[in-house]
Amino acid sequence: MSRGRLLVLALVALAVVAFFAAGGARYFTFENVKAQQAAIESWYFAHPWQTALGFFAFYVAVAALSLPGATLLTLVAGAVFGLLRGTLIVSFASSIGATLAFLISRFLLRDWVQRRIGRQLRGVNEGIEKEGAFYLFSLRLIPVIPFFAINLAMGLTPLRARTFYWVSQLGMLAGTLVYVNAGTQLAKIAAPGDILSWQLIGAFLLLGFFPLLAKKTVDGVKARRVYARWKRPAKLDRNLVVIGAGSAGLVAAYIAAAVRAKVTLVEKHRMGGDCLNTGCVPSKALIKSARVLSQIRKADEFGLRNATAEVDFAGVMERVQRVIKAVEPHDSAARYTALGVECIQGEARIASPWTVEISTASGTRTLSTRAIVIAAGARPFVPPIPGMDAIRVLTSDNVWELRELPRRLLVLGGGPVGCELAQAFARLGAAVTQVEMLPRILPREDPEVSAMVEESFREDGIDVLVNNKAKQVIVEDGRKLLIAEHAGVDTRIEFDELLCAVGRVANTAGYGLEELGIPVSRARTVETNEWLQTLYPNIYACGDVAGPYQFTHTASHQAWYAAVNALFGSFRKFRADYSAIPWATFTDPEVARVGLNATEAKERNVPHEVSVFGIDELDRAIADGVARGMVKVLTVPGKDRILGATLVGEHAGDLIVEFIAAMQHGLGLNKILGTIHIYPTLAEANKYAAGVWRKAHAPEALLRQVERLHAWMRG
Repeated sequence: MSRGRLLVLALVALAVVAFFAAGGARYFTFENVKAQQAAIESWYFAHPWQTALGFFAFYVAVAALSLPGATLLTLVAGAVFGLLRGTLIVSFASSIGATLAFLISRFLLRDWVQRRIGRQLRGVNEGIEKEGAFYLFSLRLIPVIPFFAINLAMGLTPLRARTFYWVSQLGMLAGTLVYVNAGTQLAKIAAPGDILSWQLIGAFLLLGFFPLLAKKTVDGVKARRVYARWKRPAKLDRNLVVIGAGSAGLVAAYIAAAVRAKVTLVEKHRMGGDCLNTGCVPSKALIKSARVLSQIRKADEFGLRNATAEVDFAGVMERVQRVIKAVEPHDSAARYTALGVECIQGEARIASPWTVEISTASGTRTLSTRAIVIAAGARPFVPPIPGMDAIRVLTSDNVWELRELPRRLLVLGGGPVGCELAQAFARLGAAVTQVEMLPRILPREDPEVSAMVEESFREDGIDVLVNNKAKQVIVEDGRKLLIAEHAGVDTRIEFDELLCAVGRVANTAGYGLEELGIPVSRARTVETNEWLQTLYPNIYACGDVAGPYQFTHTASHQAWYAAVNALFGSFRKFRADYSAIPWATFTDPEVARVGLNATEAKERNVPHEVSVFGIDELDRAIADGVARGMVKVLTVPGKDRILGATLVGEHAGDLIVEFIAAMQHGLGLNKILGTIHIYPTLAEANKYAAGVWRKAHAPEALLRQVERLHAWMRG
């Protein structure tokens, strides 16, 4: 705990102790207040301003320190100052005191509480950030909930102090009026309990729940308005219809079947979607072949002589297809049918919020359903560069059709897909030129990460051209040329094949969104709320079509929320959790990340510390000949709580899991440091990175005292 917190804690504790030591609890009784009423009133008549100011300050102190007695002080205010002045004094004093209690709780406890149980409080925090004023107002209207408890609890949340103050001022006014008015009749009250009758408590409860009921009513009216032009079928054929059988759609359908819901999965192309057929699986198979070839070329480094290999590119691409075929049963219609999912090969169109029309080879079929999950995926984006329509453009969708290695391959784009494919084709023997319009490849990563990958690319013979904007494609005398602008000067880049990898765009057209009026976001994804609901509360979207992340594992993650909310949202809904989203780029070296990196932290003004361990110092990496890369961890200043981690090196995508688990479950670097890691393994790098942090936060003053102790013990 910092010195500032210790000082505040000491002052609060001293004030509380002083209150009880001075017999404050003895004086703060209903009987004593009634007995002293006449004396207080006479003092007020003699010294009106001094009494009012003194009372105001005392009330603020009692409320700020959460001491017992605020109720009695409110009665005294009514008895001494009357209804109008008493209400005015108590209203402001109680609100100021409550805000001070709120700030004390925040200063002393919020960081500690959020660090310990932040994950469990994530839903509460998100709700408070969005509608904190609304919830606080409802709580303030219910006097059976102690106000001091509300003050302290709200201090642990992200609610703004300014919002807390004005909502408290407004929300406590009704209760203040009741008690101040009762105080004007203090002589007639036998006990504080007489003030609140069951009828009055009931009225306050109704008043407190009114905003909640009003919100539910408003939400219901909005939903009814959205559905106004549609007629809901009297009986529904399905609990859930899922459109798209990629990663998100498969998981959503699986979950529905697992809980015995009647579910139909519709796919117009191939089961498994992009990941199986044109994305993750084929690209990793290609990367493996390219990496094996690269290792053979470096055989001399391992004492192996005359190791050579001849590239059979058609054979490499056929192996890619064999890998797809081997994985295919995991995502097949046969498997999901056996699990209880009805799988239909066809093209779906949402005809109404409860009906889906499916066009198949045998005709059109209409299904009614309680809920719909859109998991339509995304496709490669090909920018409208003049001249592109005059050539064949390769993308991550059709590059797998190649059976002849391009002699000169031009790769547009320096993101993960462009980088992975550029390196794989270069290692297989193509002369690769990579063009990126930004100042560096992998622009979402930290600059030193981009530099490490670029250095490896240049070793593999890739001509990396950054700060180059593609302007035009031309064909001259059978030669294909890209005109790119760099520093105001046009350059001509000749190529045989062009691979476009500048991003992906969500599939939002052709299946009924336009007719239903379901909006898309600025990123051209289907617009959803935190529960993954679209404009229509029973229609959900997840995966690439919904964003904001376009990763297979994120699609699966979102699908759980979409399916569970679609099936059980009437009872409880779950907000999609994006607190620890990881990703990896499978270049050599691999790059993996979770949470913030230093670049993002600086852009967002997030205070942070950086701990870096160089993998070139790791024994196993040296033995394996892969001693390059790093583990870079961002933490809260002075704390071991992890804000993010970036790994660069061999198997970074596997090693990052330790940091993902730590962030997901609120574990800090000290826990990682205290975990036994097998020697010699690459995973030790995570522990050594934690050690870098620990060394930087060594208690030097304590160590100097220990050093003196050891010297004394030696005699």
